[in-house]
Amino acid sequence: MALAGNGDIMVVTTPNLEGTRIVRYLGIVSGEAIMGANIFKDFLAGIRDIIGGRSGAYEDELRKAKTVALDEMVQQARALGANAIVAVDLDYESIGTDRGGMLMVTAAGTAIVYER
Repeated sequence: MALAGNGDIMVVTTPNLEGTRIVRYLGIVSGEAIMGANIFKDFLAGIRDIIGGRSGAYEDELRKAKTVALDEMVQQARALGANAIVAVDLDYESIGTDRGGMLMVTAAGTAIVYER
């Protein structure tokens, strides 16, 4: 059920927290991260596409972008006084052309206050 626990904020992809009662909905929170994909990484990824295999450089960039987006979303929720974020959705997009494009990760969910 849990996507991540970030200190005092529980982050889940489900619409509720089992065994708890949501006492207040605080609104939608989101975080975005746009990471540039450099030409060297693009070149190596292109070679891997031709010969097969995974692109570790791109996977690392996606993980970093996901962490940044989730952290930004959690900061917004914390500022609203939330103790959890439910119904979290992660979206991955590529922006730009095949050469010199960028990677974008968006995290969005509903900030809530719950009690056990």
